Amino acid sequence: MDKNFKIELYSDGAVIEDMVAMKSQGNITGFTTNPTLMKKAGIDNYIEFAHEALSQVGDLPISFEVFADDFETMEKEALKLASLGDNVFVKIPITNTLGESAIPLIRKLSEKNLKLNITAILTKEQVIATVDALKAGTENIVSVFAGRIADTGINPEPLMTEAVELCKAKRKTKLLWASTRELYNIVQADQLGVDIITVPPEILAKLKMYQMDLKELSLETVKMFNQDVKNLGFSILN
Repeated sequence: MDKNFKIELYSDGAVIEDMVAMKSQGNITGFTTNPTLMKKAGIDNYIEFAHEALSQVGDLPISFEVFADDFETMEKEALKLASLGDNVFVKIPITNTLGESAIPLIRKLSEKNLKLNITAILTKEQVIATVDALKAGTENIVSVFAGRIADTGINPEPLMTEAVELCKAKRKTKLLWASTRELYNIVQADQLGVDIITVPPEILAKLKMYQMDLKELSLETVKMFNQDVKNLGFSILN
């Protein structure tokens, strides 16, 4: 990876083996998880998973998300998750499933000096409200789902550019590019001045292709097609 990149790389997933592998690469500076990734990984005990993950990532920051949909239970879960380690960031969704804002809870938890990662943010208004709710001097992450914005056919760069400046207004608050779809998103996020990008292992594995000679990649692609032809074992003419 280009040493001139300033952005922090976080690995996104809930497979312990992948966390270990990503950490061993040496360019990962943190980890994120979420309920969907935990379901995909087959996790059946949250706290056991969290303890194991913490034992493997060492002192690198890791984000664990609350499960509840009501704010009272979210608060209890947040306090429990935060107690697991000093490097734990508690992920709070920007709203619950009823569309009710989590800002009052975010403000309350921030006043308790929890390290927060506010997730599922997709609008400028949500960024503004989140940054405003965070207690000055506390460590926080504002996760904007740039990939999901792009999925709608909208260019996420204008929002991310504004979000960079909004997050700078609150010291120790970092902007995170979430829902990464391709390796080029790392380039985009870095050029915009985003602090962190969280990337799944399958995309992180493509870092070896970064700035690869395109003529060489073209030849490699043709060789791949040729090998697949041989594996198919039949021809067009016979």
